[in-house]
Amino acid sequence: MSDENSLNAVELATELTIAWLGNQNNRVAADEVPAFLRTMHATINELSSASGPADGEQSGAESPEEFTPAVSVRKSLASRDHIISMIDGKPYRTLRRHLSTHGLTPEEYRARYNLKPDYPMVAPNYSEQRRAMAHKIGLGAKGRAARGAAKPARKPRAKATAES
Repeated sequence: MSDENSLNAVELATELTIAWLGNQNNRVAADEVPAFLRTMHATINELSSASGPADGEQSGAESPEEFTPAVSVRKSLASRDHIISMIDGKPYRTLRRHLSTHGLTPEEYRARYNLKPDYPMVAPNYSEQRRAMAHKIGLGAKGRAARGAAKPARKPRAKATAES
């Protein structure tokens, strides 16, 4: 067991108070230190009782947390304009940013709610709009030959003469 895990609440509160006072940005009067130490001790006791074992070890009998989806898979994919999040039940055109605000990757999201690997992260209509825009601006064309085949050839301009 490491020294950090073997400290009791008083010792830990004392160490944290010393570290906090050691920071040069924290100027505190001497009469405020005991009150801060008491607050720190109470907070540590509160946190240690709420988190289970005081030494920070997790028991091996704990199972992974079960997450209840806000909507069914069928309902989440019911519209072509949006995908409904299983986290909060709100519609999104794309889930990637929403998932990142919850600290999840698409793979973790799919695993959390037992979704298939091909579960979409983008609404179908939004994906089609983005695809059409990409084709319109020429993304995906391979070199000038592909762009030349897509556009009609330009007619050469007639040079203006000085006599006209």
